Amino acid sequence: MKNIWSDFKKFVMQGDLVTVAVAFVIGLAFKSLVESIVNDIVMPLVGAIFGKPSFDDLTLTLGSGVIRYGLFINAVLNFLIIAATLFVVVQTYEKLRGLRSSEEQAADPTELEVLTEIRDLLRQNGAEQI
Repeated sequence: MKNIWSDFKKFVMQGDLVTVAVAFVIGLAFKSLVESIVNDIVMPLVGAIFGKPSFDDLTLTLGSGVIRYGLFINAVLNFLIIAATLFVVVQTYEKLRGLRSSEEQAADPTELEVLTEIRDLLRQNGAEQI
């Protein structure tokens, strides 16, 4: 039993699992943020343009069946807003990462530059010994 507990602790404390757990919690917080943006900002704007602040009540009745296409429209809007927000976040991250890596590359000489410098020094030392 003690061995199972220690194996479980090792499994839980692995970097990948902890990273996934943190990402999950941040994702939940991001979901509520996006829902607030949609419900409190975007939908009132849509309502001002189209005259209806929410599409939740839009339905189509076919016999005894009810198709709630308004809920689908809301889900599509949520998806588009999430996709656009993630696109902006990822683009900003990639741009910042590119700036940082270009600074690091400029600061450190490349392997080829170091090898060229070593070759030149060896040639100089070889010529001086002759």
